Amino acid sequence: MTSPRVGQHPADDGAFDSKAGIKPPEEGYERGLGSRQIQMIAIGGAIGVGLFMGAGANIAKAGPSIILMYALAGVVIFFIMRALGELLLYRPVAGSFADYAREFLGPFFGYATGWTYWLNWVVTGMAELTAAAIYIHFWFPAVPQWFSALVFLVALFGINLISVKIFGEVEFWFSMVKVTAIIGMIVIGLGVLTLGFSAAGPTATPANLWAHDGFFPRGIGSSLMTLQGVMFAYVAVELVGVTAGESTNPKKTLPKAINTLPWRIVIFYVGALTVILAVVKWTEFSAGTSPFVYAFQKMGIPLAAGIVNFVVLTAALSSCNSGMYSTGRMLRGLATNKEAPAAFGRLNSRKTPALGILVSATLMGTGVVLNYFVPEKAFAYVTSVATTAGIWTWMTILASHIQYRRAVVAGRLRASSFPAPGGSVCSWIAMAFLLLVTVLIALDPQTRVSLYVWAIWATALTLGWQQVKRPVSA
Repeated sequence: MTSPRVGQHPADDGAFDSKAGIKPPEEGYERGLGSRQIQMIAIGGAIGVGLFMGAGANIAKAGPSIILMYALAGVVIFFIMRALGELLLYRPVAGSFADYAREFLGPFFGYATGWTYWLNWVVTGMAELTAAAIYIHFWFPAVPQWFSALVFLVALFGINLISVKIFGEVEFWFSMVKVTAIIGMIVIGLGVLTLGFSAAGPTATPANLWAHDGFFPRGIGSSLMTLQGVMFAYVAVELVGVTAGESTNPKKTLPKAINTLPWRIVIFYVGALTVILAVVKWTEFSAGTSPFVYAFQKMGIPLAAGIVNFVVLTAALSSCNSGMYSTGRMLRGLATNKEAPAAFGRLNSRKTPALGILVSATLMGTGVVLNYFVPEKAFAYVTSVATTAGIWTWMTILASHIQYRRAVVAGRLRASSFPAPGGSVCSWIAMAFLLLVTVLIALDPQTRVSLYVWAIWATALTLGWQQVKRPVSA
C-alpha cells in the first residue's frame, strides 16, 4: 500500500483521492459529534490533571513564575494548534497527524506517529487513573489506590464501547463541570482578594505574587525546569484533530474550537493560577496535592474543598475517557494502512473500534499495577513518558505543516481555508521550543527516565517497521 505523494490534490470534501491508494481511515465511522461536543472536547483538552494535580509540584519548584511558564507554553501550543488547523482544513481525516506525517514526511513517520500517539494516550490514561485514585483518598483514605484506579478503568471502557455519541455526551458534561468550576473558583478567589472574607482573607493579597523571595524565588533556571510538567498539562489539546473524522461539520467546528484556545489558556491556566497564588502564598503548596483543593481548604469554606476535589476527579476521568477514545481510532488508522494487525481495523455494530479500545484499556491497567507497587512515584513516572510522546506528536505536526506550506508555495497543493498566521515561521519557533523542553527533560534526573523509555520505544518501532514492510510471500 503506497502513500500519497506531496502534490496530489485531495477532493474538496476532505476525502483521499482514490488514485492515491489509501483507504480513508474514517470510513465507516459515525459522524456523531456535533458542534457543542467538539467545542467541549477542545475545552476539556486544555483542562486536565496536569493543571489540577501537576501544578502543585510546579508551584513548589517555580513559585509565582509558574504563571509565566504556563503562558509561554500556551503561546507555543497555540502555534502548534494553528499549524494542525491548517492541515485539518486542507484534509480533515480521523487519522489526523499520523496521516499528515505519512503524506508529508514519509511512510515511516506516519507509522511512528500513529503508534507514538497511541502510546501517549495509554500512558496519559495511566496518569489520569493515578490522579483519580489519589483524589478518592480525600474522601476514602482507607480505599487502596490501585482499587480505585481499576474501578474507573472498567467504567470508562464501558462508556467508550457503546458509541461515539455516548462518548461525546459524557465528555461534554465532564468538560462542563470543569469549566463551570474553574470560573467559579476564579470568582470566589477574586471575592476573597477584594472583600477579604473566609479564613484566607487576612493574608490574601496580590503581593503574594512577588513578596516571598520575588517572582522567581528559586531562580529562572528552576522555573524553566518545570516546563516538562507544564507541557504535560497541555497534552490533549491536539485531540480535537482526532475528532475530524467523526465531526458532523469539521470545516466549521474545528476552526472555531482552535481559535478559542487562547482565551481558554488565559482563563483556565493564567487566570486561575494567578488568583490561587494571590489568595495563598506559593510556599504552602507541595507536590502530590492539588493547589485548588488546598486553597479552598485554606479558605475554610464549608464543603468547598470537597466540591473542588470532585471537580478535579472529573477532570482526571475526562482525560482518561478521551484517551480511550483516541487510542482506538489511532490503532484503526494504523490497521487501515497495514501498520497494525488487521483486526484493529474492524468496527463493531455500534461503529466503534472495540478491539483497539479493549487492548488500549488493558494496557492502561499497567497504571493500576504501578499504583500497587509505587503509588508515590507513579504520577511522576507516567507524566514524563507522556510528555516525551506528546513532544514527538507536536513536532510531527509542525514538520508536516512546514512541508505542506512549502508544497502550497510551490503550487503543488491547494491552500487551506484556515491558514496559520505567520506561515511556517511560527512552526519553526514552536519546534525550537520543544527541542529546549527535551533538553530540560534530559537534565532532570527524575524525568530523564522518560528518555530511556523513549529509546526503547524507538528501537521497538524500528524493529516493527522492518516487519511491517517485509514483503508478503506468495
